[in-house]
Amino acid sequence: MKKLICICLLMAAVFSLQAQIISLDKKEVAKMRKSIKTNVQYKKAFEPFQKTADKALKETPNPIETILSQGLLAGDPRKTASLKAVEDADKTYALALVYTYSGKKEYLTKATKFLTAWAKVNKATEDPINETKLEDMVTAYDLIRNDIKPNDRSLINTWMKSMADAQLNSRTAKGNKGTAINNWNSHRIKMFTLIAYALHDTSYQNAITQALEQQLNINLNPDGTTHDLMERDAFHYQTYDVEPLLSACIAIYRATGKNYFTWQTANGSTLKKCVDYMRPYMTGEKTHPEFVNSKVPFDKKRAENGEKGYAPSTLFEPKNGIYMFSLAAFFDDEYVTAIRKTAMDENYLNWRMALNNFTVGKS
Repeated sequence: MKKLICICLLMAAVFSLQAQIISLDKKEVAKMRKSIKTNVQYKKAFEPFQKTADKALKETPNPIETILSQGLLAGDPRKTASLKAVEDADKTYALALVYTYSGKKEYLTKATKFLTAWAKVNKATEDPINETKLEDMVTAYDLIRNDIKPNDRSLINTWMKSMADAQLNSRTAKGNKGTAINNWNSHRIKMFTLIAYALHDTSYQNAITQALEQQLNINLNPDGTTHDLMERDAFHYQTYDVEPLLSACIAIYRATGKNYFTWQTANGSTLKKCVDYMRPYMTGEKTHPEFVNSKVPFDKKRAENGEKGYAPSTLFEPKNGIYMFSLAAFFDDEYVTAIRKTAMDENYLNWRMALNNFTVGKS
């Protein structure tokens, strides 16, 4: 028993020293600063965050008690208000990033105001599709957590832990519900994984491993398709399913060195196969009419509501897969070729690709 306690304490100590697992550590920040100052492509990728942060300095946080978006059609006032409120996540990340780059305290102060405003008002729910919209808040907090005053840090920690616990224990992932298998579960796993690493909370470790491995086993198919692609007949949902899993896998890799990108399930499926399956649709070799055979009634309702991209037979737009490929490029730089071919720009660089390159140990 003593030996077990010592091991647990050692793991906790090591874990607590691994700051900025889901964003950038000190060495990576130095690499980011140098790249932005000396390389026009990195400067161009960074500029939108500078503009957003500068604008946010003059704005007031707009927290909402409960995010309501999932299951609501575009135009519903509840959804409209929620989507407007969660724009704060983008602003907070931009403020935190610009502070990290420049060291200017006004950006830290404002980012903290956004985070504490949400911590005081927002209530965690069990719905991962609503909660996933706060991902950038979590990443922002990871960037600046060490520089936030203890009282504010305690407030934000409590709020974020409430989100992680709500997702960990969400009823949407229990029983025989489709949401225990589909993209809902991918987003659920992403959120409590990212929060756990941002808070350096080791109590979630077993749950992260168990939930992720189970989801990979039940959602991915050996041919590279996902449960969601088969159910919705849309790459819109293949990407929406795989992206959160990749985000979680990047955090796990940075924290532990465990590579779930190529980890093989019992039936021979991998996340890599799911990304590779989409390659010919990204590069234009193949096309895919979206939502033609969707089994989900809500897809039809969105089409009838005139929402862009949901009308059956609308062709998948390759650019909508760029972010997923950019996440995959963290694990394999070879995907950069497909990304740039899709973007029709041999020098294309988005911020996710830049973050991949800032990672210590990567070229």
